[in-house]
Amino acid sequence: MSQSNFSLSHLKKIIFGKARDITDASTFSKISLVAFFAWVGLGADPLSSSCYGPEEIYRNLSGHTNLSLIVGLITIITIFVISTSYIQIIKLFPNGGGGYLVASRLISPTVGMISGSALLIDYILTITLSISSGADAIFSFLPESYHAFKLSFAIMGLFLLVILNLRGVRESVMTLTPIFIIFVATHIFLIVYVIFNHLPQTAHVVQSTSNEFNNSVSQLGILGTIALIFRAYSLGAGTYTGIEAVSNGIPNLREPKVKTALKTMRYLSISLAIAVLGLMISYYLLDVKFITGKTLNAVLVDKATFNWNPFIAKIFTFTILISEAAILFVAAQTGFLDGPRIMSNMADDNWLPRRFMSLSDRLVSQNGILIMGFAALIILIISKGNVSILVILYSINVFITFSLSQLGMVRHWYYARKNEKKWFRKLLINGVGLILTLFILFTVTIIKFSEGGWLTLLITGIVVTFAIIIKIHYNNIARKIINTQRKLNPKMNEIISILKVNKSKDIDYPAYDKNNPTAVILVNGYSGIGLYSFFYFISSFHGIYKNIIFLQIGLVNTHSSKSIDDVEKMNETILGDLNKYVYLAKLLGFNAEHRSAIGTNIVEEIEKITPSILLQYPNTIFIGGQLIFKGIYRLTKILHNYTIFEIQRKLYQMGVTTIVIPVSLDEIDPLLNKIKASDGDNIKIKYFEQT
Repeated sequence: MSQSNFSLSHLKKIIFGKARDITDASTFSKISLVAFFAWVGLGADPLSSSCYGPEEIYRNLSGHTNLSLIVGLITIITIFVISTSYIQIIKLFPNGGGGYLVASRLISPTVGMISGSALLIDYILTITLSISSGADAIFSFLPESYHAFKLSFAIMGLFLLVILNLRGVRESVMTLTPIFIIFVATHIFLIVYVIFNHLPQTAHVVQSTSNEFNNSVSQLGILGTIALIFRAYSLGAGTYTGIEAVSNGIPNLREPKVKTALKTMRYLSISLAIAVLGLMISYYLLDVKFITGKTLNAVLVDKATFNWNPFIAKIFTFTILISEAAILFVAAQTGFLDGPRIMSNMADDNWLPRRFMSLSDRLVSQNGILIMGFAALIILIISKGNVSILVILYSINVFITFSLSQLGMVRHWYYARKNEKKWFRKLLINGVGLILTLFILFTVTIIKFSEGGWLTLLITGIVVTFAIIIKIHYNNIARKIINTQRKLNPKMNEIISILKVNKSKDIDYPAYDKNNPTAVILVNGYSGIGLYSFFYFISSFHGIYKNIIFLQIGLVNTHSSKSIDDVEKMNETILGDLNKYVYLAKLLGFNAEHRSAIGTNIVEEIEKITPSILLQYPNTIFIGGQLIFKGIYRLTKILHNYTIFEIQRKLYQMGVTTIVIPVSLDEIDPLLNKIKASDGDNIKIKYFEQT
């Protein structure tokens, strides 16, 4: 290995960590999250909303702060309704997938795609808004002359989160855990302190609240008061974003995954309810007012610590406000955990490029993390990290997913009513969730549409359009492959049958000689196209190669390997397919064997295995087939696997020849005729004579 390659490899290990061993049974356990760490990684987003959700509610009450307690109670009810409905989703979809799979399986694949696209945009905005808000909070402690560096600081924070997530899910969460714990501890203390200090005044508070409520009704009227309450309730909808994250992130959780997910959801919903209601009660009890340049939480802390020792008050204020700033950065973690998972699920259903199912050697969705980071970076730069702009774009999309998920579950319980004893109770939970989420969706969309909400819907529409185009392309290719297999399979089976019938009792195998020309044929499963590539090779080279090695790499991705059992089953399937190829090659009189490996990158695994092959067979070439896809090369390269050319480049650097056999789905018949026309003179059995 060259010095430059060594340096790059060493640097990669330092930054991202060494590759994980997928054959180690403990690997999958090590990268999973127990309920507490799942609460940290997936709960930071909803908990961070307590930094701006209650403030948004308070702001939209137009001075009628007594109504905040009513709005707070409705908000808590909504939190538990949505979380309970997602508990039902977790039980019904124990392998995860959340809003995308619910809508896809229970309504229709197209509706599911719309739900997934909306959620993707929401997660990108979660990352952007969280980082921008965190930068705002931190720079609020600094002189105004430093504010010119705020965007650069936000970009650096985004870059750091991308690196942390590329290292691994568990590593990224554990790194951010101390920030989360400090945030939770300081806020619980603040809420308990404020409420406890006002316990002796409970009767007076209740009486004054009642009087203020009557005043609000007399000023606004009953309908006006109700309208104000629900307007503030809807515009504080950012409070609920992130509740769906647990159902999406089940594959990242420790076994038993469903039990861990349910425990995580309880942690999340209870902590969020305490934070939101506790802060709103504290605002009201201390009669907190808006002050220019300060968040409402900052004003609350100042009022709560007014009579403290100045030094202790300063330390506590600094700690709690810094933890609020930092938790906003941690909240971006939800987007990095669940965004790639949604992309992977959509790629598995052919709505997005299939490369989003790939894993890095650290077993993370590298492509998904990078695209989430890149998209967040673009929005960050365009918006210049302006939180007021990003807040307008935020919240709409998550309620599209919420509403579609609830609709799918309502539909499911209705059709399952004959087999499900408690169907009505479950339908009622999701039905109430549907009403609440639809109300918030329509209210926020109408109010925020002209302010910039239309842009969120436009971006989502663009993603939906691209997903449809990609799906149509993949469907066309799938039809061609099915038609090709229908043509190939009978012909290949006929050839194999003839070989078996005409097989001599004593095939004259060539004497084993490691120096004989050897062909390493790259295969991917035992199929018509794989057999076609094999027969095309031997008909083209007329017995030049005496030794054949069939090589297959099992590709581990987000859907092929959820546990060590999946890896072992994949290995068994690969060995079974390779043995069939070896048997067929021996019928034709070749010295044949097979090699295999399992990994996350086919090129890297072939690079590892090649030296041992060359040591045993010095006179070796590699041969692989490549389907030809019509269209713009750069576009088809994104949508399709051109791994053979990467293998060719890598082996070229090692001084090994690689031959690529083009396989055109549109021209398969002429190629089959070429195979049939082969005389097979140098093959021990003339297997084409009777075809």
